[in-house]
Amino acid sequence: MPIFLWGAISGLLIGVEAMSVSKNERKTENIVRDMLRAADFYDVGGDVQVEEQKSNIEGVRKLLKSSSKSGGSGGGAPEFIISSPSSPDFILIVECKASTLDHSSHVVDLLLSGLPVSETDTERTKRIQRYAIDGALHYARALSKDYSVITVAVSGETKKGAKFSTHLWPRGAARPKVLTAKTGASIETIIRWKDYIEHATFDPSVQKLRFDELMAFATELHDFMRDHAKLTESEKPLLVSGTLIALRNSVFAASYGLHKPADLQKEWMRIIQQEIQKAEIPQAKKDNMTQPYSSIGVHPELGKATKAYPKGVLNELIRRLNEKVWPFISIYHDFDVVGQFYGEFLKYTGGDKKALGIVLTPRHVTELFAHIANLNKNSTVLDICAGTGGFLISAMHHMFRDAATEEEVTRVKKSGLIGVEQQPNMFALAASNMILRGDGKANLYQGSCFDDAITAAVKKHECNVGMVNPPYSQSDTDHHELRFVKRMLDCLKPGGIGIAIVPMSCALTANVNRAELMKYHTLEAVMSMPDDLFYPVGTVTCIMVFTAHHPHAKENRKTWFGYWKRDTFLKTKKGRIDVNSMWQKTRDRWVEAFRNREIHAGESIMQKVGPDDEWCAEAYMETDYSVIDQTAYDETVRSFVVNRLLGGQAFVPEEVQE
Repeated sequence: MPIFLWGAISGLLIGVEAMSVSKNERKTENIVRDMLRAADFYDVGGDVQVEEQKSNIEGVRKLLKSSSKSGGSGGGAPEFIISSPSSPDFILIVECKASTLDHSSHVVDLLLSGLPVSETDTERTKRIQRYAIDGALHYARALSKDYSVITVAVSGETKKGAKFSTHLWPRGAARPKVLTAKTGASIETIIRWKDYIEHATFDPSVQKLRFDELMAFATELHDFMRDHAKLTESEKPLLVSGTLIALRNSVFAASYGLHKPADLQKEWMRIIQQEIQKAEIPQAKKDNMTQPYSSIGVHPELGKATKAYPKGVLNELIRRLNEKVWPFISIYHDFDVVGQFYGEFLKYTGGDKKALGIVLTPRHVTELFAHIANLNKNSTVLDICAGTGGFLISAMHHMFRDAATEEEVTRVKKSGLIGVEQQPNMFALAASNMILRGDGKANLYQGSCFDDAITAAVKKHECNVGMVNPPYSQSDTDHHELRFVKRMLDCLKPGGIGIAIVPMSCALTANVNRAELMKYHTLEAVMSMPDDLFYPVGTVTCIMVFTAHHPHAKENRKTWFGYWKRDTFLKTKKGRIDVNSMWQKTRDRWVEAFRNREIHAGESIMQKVGPDDEWCAEAYMETDYSVIDQTAYDETVRSFVVNRLLGGQAFVPEEVQE
């Protein structure tokens, strides 16, 4: 056969095969369309946009412009590109293949593990053209410059026999990861858009990214409030929480820009009152919530129009919060937003923050408490010094992970979170936190945790977990930190676990409060925390864990002491930051050691103690000499010498510079 004829026949056969593959892929695409339709992606009036082959979103078009799978200069064209303005930082793409044999190459495992891939450009081109997962991750790599990308790879010509794989490539990350449900289960089908976002939101990389952006905006907002709104430090977080409550009202969210500056201020206050009145709580609690917002409702600077902001300063504040913060509440549900803003604004307060009686618990510590308590969907958690609700929000977030049904989620919100807060402003912030999450506010009490009526009301909830960061007593014996700890334990049901973070002095100095604690409750564990945990406040702390209503003396048990001084966070100009993203691994190792009462030289020990003994690991722990090298020895000697030269003052290493 002439060569030219053989070449023509070969070309024809290849073309027929390509047409067959293309035709069969259409079957797979039809399966995907049907499943997207069943999952409400095509709902009329919904805000999810499904595009095929190309996108109308300028940012997506730009990133895919030179992402052709052929390796040429053409643009990339995923089968489906899905987005939503309500979750603007996410893009979902779907890649389809007709044969399940073309679902994934062996290279995917290397990509997920971060190991190097050795292949030529030609081999790479063939791989990403042939395999569904490989092609999807090829597009995700390009899109991840500006988006967190969820990829769904589908192969097979029938719905019953099709294979599904779901991955997440967080924005700016070096590599992708398997996306699982928040419970850890595999996602092997197409689910609703809101479920994809919810599961992706639980990813630590996405959480850190969002948290960093939120804190950067909080700094920006503080500067704006200082320069234009003239608000006090205590009013700033109230304006944030009040605006977020007002934005729950869809009419207000759509129309706030139509009001004149002075009228907008009145409308802002009216809507807050209206939203609070909707809450299913006693009228007295509604009044207590509303009162702190009143001063902002008549603040003279907020009702002014300026040259820079002709619609008024309040309008600009609402606009910025609606654009930058509202998605954290309405879509992501994963942060104690109000508490974080409060903590950020508190940094700028003049004077000693400890003197204000305000020491907010770092977010990673509130999450650590939830792990120590081993919370689940059936837990009922109490915080008798609720503040802005940080412990309760972290507890709720943790309990949601264990909830598999809507009924279980509802139980957590309605009866799983109990709080007490005395300060009116703090109570308003904590209650607004709960309102913004849909429920939970009915079980918040304003007043002193030592009030007998409040104690009686709290005990009716039969809480099995207590968490507390009591106000620092500053030598006030009537308000000693351990008095709050005992009151928290007294409010728990027998056998409940109580966790407190208190100044280390509570663990070192014998006093009547320690004897009272041991008389009625069991001291299970004490963990020495990093010296600069509450930086820039200089108080050194420890975590105490108790079993409620089991007298320590009768138990005749040893207490577990942990040396948890190195939490991977470093001091920077922006505060303490998990620079190398090692906290989660460290936390899990700590919690496992605590649960199993493991003993490791230099890290933990078991010891019998009484009320007059020291309650800290340092007093009993063996030194692990195997980890001491010349560098560590030299550093210790230098610190000791400097300490003596400074007259016994503590040596503080120089802060990490960014």
